[in-house]
Amino acid sequence: MRWGDMDAYGHVNNVQVVRILEEARIAAFGPPRGAGLPGVEPQVSLFNDVEEGTMALVVEHKIRYVRTLEYRNVPAVVQLWIGAVKGASFDIHYLLQDPVTREDCVKATTHLAFVDEGTGRVLRLTPEQKERMAPFTA
Repeated sequence: MRWGDMDAYGHVNNVQVVRILEEARIAAFGPPRGAGLPGVEPQVSLFNDVEEGTMALVVEHKIRYVRTLEYRNVPAVVQLWIGAVKGASFDIHYLLQDPVTREDCVKATTHLAFVDEGTGRVLRLTPEQKERMAPFTA
């Protein structure tokens, strides 16, 4: 969490919560192919190991704010796991917790799909992608 993530009400702003979820997703599953310079390898190489011309796109976010996330000068705790894996899309689930009390603050889901950059068509998940996701599926 950053000091600037707070809003006028003194808690982390809802827009910043979406950014925290995005950062957790990228840390766990890798940045999209071709974005940025090499860094630390993610736990599961999912987004950065896609074929050239493939984009990982967010289809939908669902966010439930259970309690306010107050600013602290320590990182928030985000747990991630993969939910429904379908033919051409999958869900990533999040639990965002207060880093000190471990109280649940946000429960969220991001629905994602891989899309062909040239045609804009949704691509089916490959057996290898499904295999990489399997250990993290709940």
